[in-house]
Amino acid sequence: MTDIAAAVSPSAETTALPSRLAQGFISRLVIIIPYLWLLFFFLVPFIIVFKISLSQTAISMPPYTPVLDFADGISGFLAGFRELNFDNYTWLTQDALYFNAYVTSVIIAGISTVLTLIVGYPIAYGMARAPASVRPTLLMLVILPFWTSFLIRVYAWIGILKPEGLLNQVLLATGIISQPLIILNTYTAIFIGIVYSYLPFMVLPLYSSLEKMDYSLIEAAKDLGCPPTSAFWKITFPLSLPGVIAGCLLVFIPAVGEFVIPDLLGGSQTLMIGKTLWNEFFANRDWPVSSAVAVILLLLLIVPIMFFQRAQARAQEQDK
Repeated sequence: MTDIAAAVSPSAETTALPSRLAQGFISRLVIIIPYLWLLFFFLVPFIIVFKISLSQTAISMPPYTPVLDFADGISGFLAGFRELNFDNYTWLTQDALYFNAYVTSVIIAGISTVLTLIVGYPIAYGMARAPASVRPTLLMLVILPFWTSFLIRVYAWIGILKPEGLLNQVLLATGIISQPLIILNTYTAIFIGIVYSYLPFMVLPLYSSLEKMDYSLIEAAKDLGCPPTSAFWKITFPLSLPGVIAGCLLVFIPAVGEFVIPDLLGGSQTLMIGKTLWNEFFANRDWPVSSAVAVILLLLLIVPIMFFQRAQARAQEQDK
């Protein structure tokens, strides 16, 4: 009778098979969704922009000649593929304006990233060492500027930095200066705007790394006679490097292509690639050249993005 019951009843493996299939489907779905997101919102737009960069300017709507069009069938597509040229990319190498714009953007973004790190690291360190009951409030204060429009916050800095603005009024009233400072429409104003706007992107990764650090290591270093400064550079800073790398990349990457801050705070003479790109698209209506500028900018930023992904992978491995 026992043998008959065992033969009739389903085995444990047969019962667990559907559940394993369901778990496998869910795990694949979790992986597929981000890839679909990247496909539709990154890869497809990039292909469209790259396709426009291979076309030529035309007085029409849209203002470029169609390339790689399937309207004439496969034969027409292959004929158009053979006629493709990279004249727009060659033009970028011949005009010093674009090269100077790329170099200036990288320099401004690099200096702004360093300044943001100098300002953000003490803030993140103080938040990590604060009592646990106070940390949520401090995090909310860091994120609080995001509740206001980015454009409004940049416009507010115009009222602060202009010659008759709030900053000069305070400095004149306290006797620190005898005449108004010229800050607006300078690179100093751009640095102030970028540091202010992207400071949370630096503070949050740094706070995440510093909060997880074992501070008993600092106490052990002090017991062994290590000065506080040496303990910081030998223990605290190396352990926070994943947060430093993540924060620097989160600031540097969008700062390279920044347009609003240079346009409003830097004035008309500021040369950055984001502003050059906007002028090509909307002022000159040269979509093919502007698309080539955008493609090269994206390729230049792929390397920092790869470093950022590696930093995230290392941070996850440390958590495990």
